[in-house]
Amino acid sequence: MTTADYTLRRGVEADLPQVLGLIKELAEYEKAPEAVTNTLTAMQRDGFGPQPIFGFFVLEKPGTEIIGLALYYTAYSTWKGRMLYLEDLVVTEAARRGGLGRLLFDAVVAEARVTGAVRMKWQVLDWNEPAIGFYKRLGANIESEWLNGNLDEAQLGRYEIAPAALAAATPTERSL
Repeated sequence: MTTADYTLRRGVEADLPQVLGLIKELAEYEKAPEAVTNTLTAMQRDGFGPQPIFGFFVLEKPGTEIIGLALYYTAYSTWKGRMLYLEDLVVTEAARRGGLGRLLFDAVVAEARVTGAVRMKWQVLDWNEPAIGFYKRLGANIESEWLNGNLDEAQLGRYEIAPAALAAATPTERSL
């Protein structure tokens, strides 16, 4: 099959069960299946609730099976301004190597342009040579100098927040 045999479109709420399946498939590939704790309920709230925080594109195989996903969100660089962050780009294993990843990537680049983003960022695991090669062939810079910092859910819960910071972060009636 070629890219013409698939439909690329903006994702909708009804896609979320298959999208979560692709996310889990990606986690398997990245040797971290237990790391996926996201739920359909959370994705519905965060993608289609009153204040959506992510968007996505899907590639659909004839018969409405989703075989590819590019999930992104808007971020902000204090140095550059608006940017788009590509959280996940995944094509199901059976459909890889046919230009479908490029089609999804192109959709996110188009979204970046349309929304006025001046930068697009993403991460790739240092051992994922096929993905690194893919991004390099597209002309992307793969950085090695920035290290990722993370606090997981348990660490966030244990973190001691200064009272003034907690007060500043707590919404007031006026800010709602």
